[in-house]
Amino acid sequence: QVQLVESGGGLVQAGGSLRLSCAASGSTISSYAMGWFRQAPGKEREFVAAISWSGTGTYYVDSVKGRFTISRDNAKNTVYLQMNSLKPEDTAVYYCAPSLLQSSGNPRPQGSWGQGTQVTVLS
Repeated sequence: QVQLVESGGGLVQAGGSLRLSCAASGSTISSYAMGWFRQAPGKEREFVAAISWSGTGTYYVDSVKGRFTISRDNAKNTVYLQMNSLKPEDTAVYYCAPSLLQSSGNPRPQGSWGQGTQVTVLS
């Protein structure tokens, strides 16, 4: 079973940038689509971005399009989320997970979660 460790979160001013990493161990993720999800205080976990197993397909929630970029390095068994032009509403705990890409609707997380990484954006 794959274990996932998210890192790279922190405290940043609005307009700043962060790069999150999701390192997998125990199994390769190279054959899985992978996604980033986030959960803000008092809110349900939501989809943020996903990437196909090959990296050729990327998907984003409308609120982050043009600001966030998801990528992967299958040789390193790692998925990244580059976040630019951060806004206070991006404040949340960010998680990665293998994801099921659907013909309609957002990608769905599959399997267990890591511990997440906290992103706090100050106004």
